[in-house]
Amino acid sequence: MNSRADQLKAFDRLLTIMDELREQCPWDKKQTMETLRHLTIEETYELGDAILDNDLEEVKKEIGDLMLHLVFYAKIGSETNHFDIADVCNEICDKLIHRHPHIYGDVTVQNEDDVKRNWENLKLKEGKTSVLQGVPKSLPALVKANRIQDKVAGVGFDWEQPEQVWEKVEEELNEFKVEVQKGDKNAMENEFGDVLFSMVNYARFLNINPENALERTNKKFSKRFKYLEEKAKSLNKSLKDMTLSEMDVFWEEAKKQ
Repeated sequence: MNSRADQLKAFDRLLTIMDELREQCPWDKKQTMETLRHLTIEETYELGDAILDNDLEEVKKEIGDLMLHLVFYAKIGSETNHFDIADVCNEICDKLIHRHPHIYGDVTVQNEDDVKRNWENLKLKEGKTSVLQGVPKSLPALVKANRIQDKVAGVGFDWEQPEQVWEKVEEELNEFKVEVQKGDKNAMENEFGDVLFSMVNYARFLNINPENALERTNKKFSKRFKYLEEKAKSLNKSLKDMTLSEMDVFWEEAKKQ
């Protein structure tokens, strides 16, 4: 691994290159925070994919892509004299020190839950009007549900045992079944949302990340379906012309791959 001096030298090199690109490259000169925003989101998802694939070489590359974006935002901020990269780093350092009084102060904690509760209470003291204020509105619904539950649990609004949460899941499933039998689409949608929300909560109690879990299943299903498509193609058949029984043979083969 590189020394701290080498790490700082590499970061300084990135800042220098960013300065040069912003001054000399036609594309980089045109960019604004707004034009970069959707690209940053894309890079974040690409990093997430690499992490789920456990491809550490790709993780390294995607961290670099994301870091470039962060440096880019800081560069744009410096051009309007609002902030630069030093302001960004110092502000997060100050925040971390302030929110970790058990490390930098005289507060004693027993476990991770104590740390989370202190974190949320400190944010409220800093002026936030709600524990949920820091949950981005544009988060995907599944991720948002997980963050909402994590936030409220941080101030003690939570179940005590996983068994209680599972009972809630079963309760919501039964309520969903009732609405399905009635056939009211709006009511079904409401109850289905409750089922998903309760399942996300149960996953949290089991220390399972629901977004990661669902994405793993997406990848697994896609891999198996592509195998099915390839097998059908090798037989000069179209999937729409095959019976479910024929497709199931290849599906079971795919599960063994």
